[in-house]
Amino acid sequence: MSRSLRALVLLMLVAACGRGGGLGESPSGLDNACTILSQRPGYLRAFRATERKWGVPVHVQMATIYQESKFDSDARTPLRYTLGIIPTGRQSSAFGYSQALDGTWDEYLVDQGRGRARRDNIRDATDFMGWYMNGSRERLGISLSDTRNQYLAYHEGRTGYKRGSYRNKPWLMRVSGELESRAAMYRRQLRRCG
Repeated sequence: MSRSLRALVLLMLVAACGRGGGLGESPSGLDNACTILSQRPGYLRAFRATERKWGVPVHVQMATIYQESKFDSDARTPLRYTLGIIPTGRQSSAFGYSQALDGTWDEYLVDQGRGRARRDNIRDATDFMGWYMNGSRERLGISLSDTRNQYLAYHEGRTGYKRGSYRNKPWLMRVSGELESRAAMYRRQLRRCG
């Protein structure tokens, strides 16, 4: 094996090892807010910062991130296939903890002057969610603690929410109800674990 090929293989191994430490991996025990936060103390700092800045309660943020990415920083939508075997791209540009779409993320970056923010960074992702949900409160009158309707506006976009597009999606109505229950569960748990 040539020296340059060995160096390339070694570099790839080192890079692969560098991905360890939980990057992209979800914490375990996603049904328990206290367990999540004990494994990832940085999450709580991010959630609290967003709550202070935008007013979105921690339990609403956690439930939304659970639904969008299961706390996986590298979450992406599934691939689409032609003829059942040829990958033709992803279902959408959604990426990261918040599953923000490229266009909406770019709007956030410009509006907030956060050119270096990343969707796979929990602090940036929660700030984005706070920004978006606060915009939904301002434009649509949705309370920041109304998990169900904030999620519907988040999922469908504000224009889709205003048109009521979610009403024709029974699966989305079911998911938004489950999300509301999860937020209430996280809220109870957070009270117990402080």
